[in-house]
Amino acid sequence: MPLRPTVLLFDIDGTLLTAGSAGRRAIRGAFEQRYGRADACDHFSFGGMTDQAIARQGLEAIGVSVTPAAVAELLATYVGLLEHEVQRVPDAEYRVFPGVLDAVEVAHARGYAVGLGTGNVRAGATVKLRRVGLHLRFDFGGFGDDAELRPELIRHGAERGAARLGRPRSETRVVVIGDTPKDVEAARAIGADCVAVATGGFPVEALVAAGATWAFADLTAPGALEAVVTGR
Repeated sequence: MPLRPTVLLFDIDGTLLTAGSAGRRAIRGAFEQRYGRADACDHFSFGGMTDQAIARQGLEAIGVSVTPAAVAELLATYVGLLEHEVQRVPDAEYRVFPGVLDAVEVAHARGYAVGLGTGNVRAGATVKLRRVGLHLRFDFGGFGDDAELRPELIRHGAERGAARLGRPRSETRVVVIGDTPKDVEAARAIGADCVAVATGGFPVEALVAAGATWAFADLTAPGALEAVVTGR
């Protein structure tokens, strides 16, 4: 039985690559530049969070009124610092995870819509992917600019992917590839499948417990590529 037209949405941090904490250093620098408080986000994990949510939580922590302008200005400062932080990371600490390149290439070869489903704002996503030459492999997605809530940005990505295929969203198979329970929950919220990988710090067991359709140590694990590409 032929597969439905397929949209793949890859998370970035912890799923496609590890950036050597460049993003955390850049957001610390942004808070320090704008508010003199590099410690604004020190009390919480960024895993699965969107950039907008990180900005909001950091602003709340230091008692700054959370307005769209304050969030936008902070994230613009962050993106300006991110390029420098990304380039500072040694090659050994800034790397693409095993199996990622194969999965992306096979999906493109099959004519799938291959995009991003990431909490990074679009400009920040481009900076992170450019360092490892992946920025041209994803020409659409759902981004942290689209929504603070992850299910909503994933929905945007799914709709854009369906449009790339010239099909209604209802006629497409959507697969979210991520590394945190928040990725899993976002996929489930829009009725998508989720291939979860334990490359970002959450063990396979936690990803299964969150409701992942499939969970693997990484994309080289037996069955992982098949799950991404065929859903079997």
